[in-house]
Amino acid sequence: MGVIVQKYGGSSVATADKIKAVARRIVDTRSQGHPVVVVVSAMGNTTNELLQLAASVSDDPHRRELDMLLTVGERMSMALLSMAIHDLGYPAVSFTGSQSGIITTDNHTDARIIRVTPYRIREALDAGRVVIVAGFQGVSERLEVTSLGRGGSDTTAVALAAALDADYAEICSDVDGVYSADPRHVPGAARIDALSHHQMQVLADAGAKVLNAEAVEWARRNGVEIRCSKTHGARAPGTWIRERAALEQPRVVAVTDHPGLFFLEPAEPGLPCPAELESTLVAHGASDAQVWRMPTGWSALVPRQNVHGNRAFLQALDALGGVAVREDLTLVTVVGRALSSPPSVLRPAKKALAAVGIATRGTILDAGRVAFLVDVGRAKAAVDALHRALIEAPMSSAGLPTG
Repeated sequence: MGVIVQKYGGSSVATADKIKAVARRIVDTRSQGHPVVVVVSAMGNTTNELLQLAASVSDDPHRRELDMLLTVGERMSMALLSMAIHDLGYPAVSFTGSQSGIITTDNHTDARIIRVTPYRIREALDAGRVVIVAGFQGVSERLEVTSLGRGGSDTTAVALAAALDADYAEICSDVDGVYSADPRHVPGAARIDALSHHQMQVLADAGAKVLNAEAVEWARRNGVEIRCSKTHGARAPGTWIRERAALEQPRVVAVTDHPGLFFLEPAEPGLPCPAELESTLVAHGASDAQVWRMPTGWSALVPRQNVHGNRAFLQALDALGGVAVREDLTLVTVVGRALSSPPSVLRPAKKALAAVGIATRGTILDAGRVAFLVDVGRAKAAVDALHRALIEAPMSSAGLPTG
């Protein structure tokens, strides 16, 4: 039977009891005959606690040393989980990212995987062991310990699935799949049975927390299927991420808002975009920023998640000159297919927002998304309004809401 790669997030292994429950779930998969590789995150809020500890001693933590600190969390989880599996009577072995052959770029706290050489993992699988890998981390070609940024354990799991030619990668968390919106804020949100790689990547880039966008890109390039499942409780169908899924879905599949952004624009009309903007963003952990340079001006959206040391980041932007930073706007995104084709989704989307008094400060439209810049305080209301209008409302034969 084929290899299955399972990834367990921090909340799934937050306590000793949860680690034992995860061990039983892994052993259940192994007992069905599948070789199992497990990728594990740090326990609970360990990463946040380590970041707070770093901030208590430095306003701008050195990024190399931050990696040395943050990667401790996953090593704790992998060792404890391996112990729990041993106690269930199954041989297990834990490996760090470097021991697993995960080779990355040199970008500390926001590295990218270059290649995977899983020699030790293959040897352990051939010996009948369950392999536990520390997620979120690797090693550069200069033998520096690196981390992959927030959500990087997802990328570890998918990259290993590709390297091992696994049947699929299973991403296990507290939710039973990907939803059409955050069910905590949108009562009508429903679990999605399947999404294409492209749809999931757009959704992840737009701020949905279920999957890391880099992980989905790895899956798309290498043809890896992903299953998003719930860790604890009865097994449920979950959500499958597979290329053919786009043909199975309605035109609009989900709506999300981004949990944290800096919006950059010219400090005065007509000021050019600084030539060193992109390199400054990368240097401060924001390589996933989106920068638009247009004949009429420029703007940028910068996710906060890997910017450690906000004060130093804002000072670096100020030093560039001509850059205004706004923290009062966020992006609300509608995800689907052929959204820019007639009849456009843009008109009913704007109508839905206007009906609840939400003004848009900018719009992005392409085949896979319609996104609006809105005031941060109205983001949840915007998601709810768009979900009701574009997903919950009765749909016409053209694939747009009736009425």
